[in-house]
Amino acid sequence: MDEKLIIGLKEGDTSSFKGLYDSYKDKVYNLAVSYTQNPQDAEELTQDVFVEIFKSIDSFKGDSNFSTWVYRITVNKSLDFIRYSKRKKRFGFITNLFNPETGEQVVERSDFIHPGIEAENRELSKYLFMAMEKLPESQKTAFILSKVEGLSNPEICEIMNLSISSVESLQFRAKQSLRKHLSGIYDRLL
Repeated sequence: MDEKLIIGLKEGDTSSFKGLYDSYKDKVYNLAVSYTQNPQDAEELTQDVFVEIFKSIDSFKGDSNFSTWVYRITVNKSLDFIRYSKRKKRFGFITNLFNPETGEQVVERSDFIHPGIEAENRELSKYLFMAMEKLPESQKTAFILSKVEGLSNPEICEIMNLSISSVESLQFRAKQSLRKHLSGIYDRLL
């Protein structure tokens, strides 16, 4: 099915783009929301990913699965968004330091909980996502792709362009770091 979509996309067929969107929108959104923890930001990222896919479809060579390519674009767009948001937060903090009479917070912190987590785990998931924000990008990506998206290590290797041992090491270090940050509640989360 992906082959027909790819050919159609390369030919500029709008129904192929709709088919691609219908097939991948939930996967892209769920991965984006795992990074942003905000539904509006994830929706915006989802749109950006599909625009990028449409613009870059000619660069897809078929060396990996199409889904791997889509995941890679989503991860890269998500990481770019996070970097931009961090710069925006730093700027907002500095602005507030030099302009204390406004008292406005430039960037608000989102308390969004990933939709796949059951209602009774909402408080625990909040702590998990807060701890995940502290992970280095590579550890966070390996952890999200494995634990949140449920991808296999070989799939993660393709997406991240790393060896199996590197991915396993990143996952191990991510778990160790999360264990340290979450101490008492770690066993109930993982």
